[in-house]
Amino acid sequence: MKTRNTVSTPSPKSKQSLEQVSELTTNRLSIYLRCLNELEASGARTISSQALAEQFDLNAAQIRKDLAYFGEFGVRGVGYYVRDLKRHLRQILGLDRRLGVCIIGAGNLGLALADYPGFVQEGFEILALFDNQTSKIGQRSRGGTPIYDILDLRKHARRDNISIAVLAVPTSAAQLVVDLVVDAGIKAVLNFSPGALKVPDGVKVKSVDLTVSLESLSFYLARGEIVRA
Repeated sequence: MKTRNTVSTPSPKSKQSLEQVSELTTNRLSIYLRCLNELEASGARTISSQALAEQFDLNAAQIRKDLAYFGEFGVRGVGYYVRDLKRHLRQILGLDRRLGVCIIGAGNLGLALADYPGFVQEGFEILALFDNQTSKIGQRSRGGTPIYDILDLRKHARRDNISIAVLAVPTSAAQLVVDLVVDAGIKAVLNFSPGALKVPDGVKVKSVDLTVSLESLSFYLARGEIVRA
């Protein structure tokens, strides 16, 4: 009986080689995963790096280089099996397991993030919101996420196995809050507050500064106005 030539499970790379993987590379892996999601939804079974690059405005050589950090995924004469490569990327990105997330700051941004359905679809479970305003503690977001006292963060983090904290607090409170996050044993932080945060080794902070993004867009518009003038 003829069997399908599938992609074998990639052999693990050494710790040294994986330490060379940049954040830009991991960001691109997330982009590749979203492209594969679209391809699978459209019914595609296989894709070459060149076709993947052309369809989604990517770089074929960069795709091959990024994937090579983690093993051999392609099949000669076929390219990549979409479902298999998607599964491998989810494993590489740690999305093949449940990831508990809490959001600190139950203001407009925090509440909107708590109810964003895209997180659940990718395996991120929003378990709790935290705030220091007594009027909010004990309430829930529209989607049903409970709001707890920030002073109870450590208890909930350990009980619910929270892996990631999202900071949606004023700049003036951000460092104090991230100190509480670190004290609670949470090792990964997504920060929506402007400014740099100090954390010990072993804790990863990724900041999203909306003001910087808007200023970048303003620069683009201003340059366009200069060119037209």
